[in-house]
Formats: sequence, C-alpha cells, structure tokens
Amino acid sequence: MVRPPRVFGRRGRRVRPPRLRGLTVNKLLPNVLTLLALASGMTAMRFGLEGRFEPAVIAIVVAAVFDALDGRIARLLNAQSKFGEELDSLSDVVSFGVAPAMILYVWVLKDAGTFGWIAAVLLGICAALRLARFNTALGMAVEKPAWAYNYFTGVPAPAGAGLAILPLIATLELGTGIFDHSWLVVPWVVAIAALMVSALPTFSLKGLRIPPRYVVFVLIGVAAISAGLVSAPWATLTVIGIAYLGSLPLSVKHYERLRDEAERLSATPADAGSGAAPAGSPVATEAAAEDGAARS
Repeated sequence: MVRPPRVFGRRGRRVRPPRLRGLTVNKLLPNVLTLLALASGMTAMRFGLEGRFEPAVIAIVVAAVFDALDGRIARLLNAQSKFGEELDSLSDVVSFGVAPAMILYVWVLKDAGTFGWIAAVLLGICAALRLARFNTALGMAVEKPAWAYNYFTGVPAPAGAGLAILPLIATLELGTGIFDHSWLVVPWVVAIAALMVSALPTFSLKGLRIPPRYVVFVLIGVAAISAGLVSAPWATLTVIGIAYLGSLPLSVKHYERLRDEAERLSATPADAGSGAAPAGSPVATEAAAEDGAARS
C-alpha cells in the first residue's frame, strides 16, 4: 500500500513542500543566447526550404555569433551548468548540422538524387557525433598538457557548417555556373563531415592571449572584417572560409611542433630534473601564457 505524503511533521508542524529556487538573470542569459542560436538555425531551415538562400546563410551566421557568445558569457558570469552544456549541444546539432544540410539539399544536393541525400545526412550525423564526443570529453577527467588546450579535436561544428555552405556563399558572390554543381558539392560536403569527426588538431581561440603591442592591430582587423561583412558580406565570408581552410595545415604543424618539443624535454634527463623548459621554446612560451592567465 502506498503511503500518502506526510502533511504534518512529527511535532504537529506543517511540512512545507520544497520550493524551486529562482534563477538570476546571470544564470538565464547564457541559456537565452543558446535558444536564440537555436531559433536562428531553425529560421535558416525555413528560409532554405523557401529557396531564400541569402537570408538562410545570414541566419546561420547569426546562430554562430550567438553560439560564440553564450559560452563566453557563461564563463564570465560564472553561470556554467550541466543543463546549459546539454542545451548548447542540442542547439548546435540543429543550427550547424541539420540546418546547413537541409539548405544544401534544397539548393543543389537534390540534383544528385540518393547521393546528395546521403551527403546531407552524413553532415547532420557527423555534427551530432562530434558534439557527443565533445560532451563525453567534458565529462571525463582527462589530463592534457597546457599547450594542448589551445586546440580542438576536429573541426568545430560552427566552423564545419560555415565550410559546408562555402560553395553556396561563393555562388552568392560570383553568380551561378561555377560552384553550384552537385558533382562538386557532394564530395565537398562529405569531406567537411569527415573533418568534423576527425582527430585533426585545429586552433581554438578560447585560450588565445593577445600581447599588448598587437591589440591595436587586432582591433583594426576586427573593424575591417566588420566593415567587409556590412559592405560585401559574401566576399568577406568567402575569404574568411578560405583563410580558415588555410589555417588547418598550419594548426597541425604547430601542434606537432609543440608535441615533439614536449616529448623531447620529457625525455631529456637534465631538463626533466630541473622541470623547466628552455627559454624561448614553444612549450616555455605556452607555460608562460598559462602562468600569466593564472596570476590574472
């Protein structure tokens, strides 16, 4: 027999049910940004289904901006939560996996029949697999060297979505007849999907620290990119996509150089005994950056 819940305590006092604590604005703001990213991704799908590819691409870009802001604001406000992590991953699957796949299928992949649909499905699946791998890594206490935290494993979902729709963006800039061919877009989408689930080390800007003497130049670059996005959005986005592609082999080379340097130092008895890396070495530079961040 199921016992009814006790209304009064042992001393005759009324037992109050537990209350849900209200959430502050600081706790809600990152999740609101995540939901805005999700709404932008779903809006991109609507525009894609209607054949309005220009606003569809803009909606994907807006979703990427919200996605870049939510995590940083959560860390800034100390508002990280497991709920926020899961919501962010679900939003990313829709905005950077399903939405670009649907847009590309309506645009040109449908002309390839079954092969085009397979490419679209692979893009969505690989985005989900990448985010599942990322969440699993967050839940595991995996010790990594300090320099390894400046790299992602594989192409991140927002960058993968941008690369996947790069032929569409280039077509919006250059016109039809160049990149709007299914035989070109199908292998391109499959390759980008593979990069998302690969073990390729790619640069992460989360741990990037700009030396004071370069701050002015960075601000000028940001202003130039912003002006380009306003005056010539498709050309600017195309250049950004090509530049990111060019950074992939550089990130692999830089990662391997740091890894080899760390292995060489750990294998040297003298250096291992002193516990210090030679001044000017990549590992010493990364360690100095980590120490500066800890002190700040």
